[in-house]
Amino acid sequence: MCVLRRRKIAHLFFATIVTCCREVAAFPTTLPPVSKLKQCRGWQSDAALCQSLSDGDGNLNDNNKDTPQVVLQQATVQMTSNFQRSVLFSIGMTLAGATLGPFLDTYHSTFGVLHYEHPITAALWSSADPALITAWWVPELFGVAGFLIGWLYIGLDAGLSSSSKRPSVPKILVGISFFTFQYWFSGVLVAMGVDRVTILNIMSAMAAIGFVALDGSLAGLVTSTATAVGGPLIEIGLLSLTRAGMLGENGYAYTDLGETGFFPLWICPVYFLGGPANGNLARGLWNAISERLGIPAEALPNKGVDCKVCQNTRTVPCPNCDGTGDYIAMGGRRVSCTSCRGRGFVICRDCFDEYGEDPYDIEAIREKMSRMPD
Repeated sequence: MCVLRRRKIAHLFFATIVTCCREVAAFPTTLPPVSKLKQCRGWQSDAALCQSLSDGDGNLNDNNKDTPQVVLQQATVQMTSNFQRSVLFSIGMTLAGATLGPFLDTYHSTFGVLHYEHPITAALWSSADPALITAWWVPELFGVAGFLIGWLYIGLDAGLSSSSKRPSVPKILVGISFFTFQYWFSGVLVAMGVDRVTILNIMSAMAAIGFVALDGSLAGLVTSTATAVGGPLIEIGLLSLTRAGMLGENGYAYTDLGETGFFPLWICPVYFLGGPANGNLARGLWNAISERLGIPAEALPNKGVDCKVCQNTRTVPCPNCDGTGDYIAMGGRRVSCTSCRGRGFVICRDCFDEYGEDPYDIEAIREKMSRMPD
């Protein structure tokens, strides 16, 4: 491909990005209430989503609840609620990305997807081929990626979800394993000589399946999309620096310059699947650190709600036992109240809708009540 053609493709690519940014900037700042989006149970039903958005009087503002400004405020409160937790979480996600990332990148070097001019290699076990092929800046870059993706998930979960996400350890490990397999399999397909369009279709299908099975949340969709766009843009910058000779002997290049003149487009769905893999790890790490420190994993900020019934405590005396936690049953027996589970209080219904939570998610309500002090 001649230099002029590469420049034209690069120019078209950047022009498309700029146009998209302008459209986003011109988009109204008030979005449909997140509470209505969450009633669709994590985007599982397009029909339900359309129905929920068309209900009511057509006013999408809903008194400015769940606007981007409110979501940002909730995310900020969650991220800054405990300094020690934030530091430990940042270190953990950075180390996880910096440790695993170079090994994933090694798959692409091994199978000829890309090549470094003067790579750093290491044989970590008895093998003819090196187990690590990388450059000095690769661990740092993957570390920053782990840091950013992790915080995006935690922040957006706080702003867009009615309750904290608690993925199991097996689910976290399956997500990382599936992402690793996708990285490896993309390299295998290239080594087998499969055309880039077929690889793009396969990687896209794997990314979609992985996202639906491992995440499916709105926060995950936003983060994964940002990863699929931001990752390739960073690569364009690095590849441009390599071509300009500014990385010296630490540059790299893709073997197949693909549709962009820098890399094939199938790299985008590979980046996309990195969202759920890192996201569930971030959620698990956040919950583990929170439990270790003895603090709630989910911050409960005051979102401008002024409830005269519960005084913003979100609890009221149980109407079944009058707040005592038990009552006298037939035969004069004193039994524990099953409505409040003997605690004497239940969640306040007067201000429940003000927090944008799903009233049908009973497990989330019970989990929230279990973390409230007696």
